[in-house]
Amino acid sequence: MATARFTTFEGTHKTDDGVELYTKTWKVSGDAAKARMLFVHGFSDHCNNYPVFFEHLANQGIDVYAFDQRGWGRSVTKKHDRGLTGPTTRVLADITSMLHTLLPTPVPLFVMGHSMGGAEILHYASTGPSEILSQIRGFISSAPLIALHPSTRPFRATVLAGRLAGRVLPKFQLVQKLEPKWLSRDPEQNKLWEQDELCHDTGTLEGLAGMLDRGIQLESFKVMPRDSAGEGGKIRLLALHGTGDHVNDFAATKAYVEKSELSDKELRTYDGWYHNMHAEPGDDKLMFANHVSEWILSRLGPEDQKSKL
Repeated sequence: MATARFTTFEGTHKTDDGVELYTKTWKVSGDAAKARMLFVHGFSDHCNNYPVFFEHLANQGIDVYAFDQRGWGRSVTKKHDRGLTGPTTRVLADITSMLHTLLPTPVPLFVMGHSMGGAEILHYASTGPSEILSQIRGFISSAPLIALHPSTRPFRATVLAGRLAGRVLPKFQLVQKLEPKWLSRDPEQNKLWEQDELCHDTGTLEGLAGMLDRGIQLESFKVMPRDSAGEGGKIRLLALHGTGDHVNDFAATKAYVEKSELSDKELRTYDGWYHNMHAEPGDDKLMFANHVSEWILSRLGPEDQKSKL
């Protein structure tokens, strides 16, 4: 198959409450696009941290639409806005706002999230507006924050104390540094992440509490997608996780996928891989990218029309 050519575009998107979010698009040229994907990044992360992955998807004919979430990356213009995500309702409303820019869609639409973003899209698949879910072909969750790894998981009392403090001082900033050596098995990639000023490790009490609460709701199976809610009456789910992830717990992802009653679900396991599978060494990152693109393309039918945009 001939390699599709693509162009990248930077821009901004204004949410319903007037906040401007940085956006970047990897758009297949002409009418070659077969599918679209909205991508939601993780904690202390931004959408320009996935170059090999996004370029691979675009070369396979998949338009990628990404944004820096509120409180992260280039959507932050002042230090006091770092980690200022708002509560879960606000986080999910920002995803809805981004999806409105892609709907109605001329080709099948997929939604993917990594880590914190991976948990957010699982919430969205379970609780998002029905008129939006019914237009989404599938959800892809990479190393989702359903539960932190047992070595770093906070005590229950700490979580409860954080919730109470967050109600009193929701915008209070707290640095929660990720350990670079556990991000990937590629030391050079980890060094780049550690030197990246946009990866600021700063959350707010409200944002951190919301992130942990979302995980607790997923881990306890209180938030689960309904199969009938997706496009064509089906929620399609791909979850991907490395067994060597020391940031988020692989076992929690495995249990969540097994518990779900979706008719089209898959857990892709990577033995010994770390957290950022898109940044693993050598050809591993390309293997991960290929698994995602294959899953997307295998869910396109003969009735799907190529984009004319």
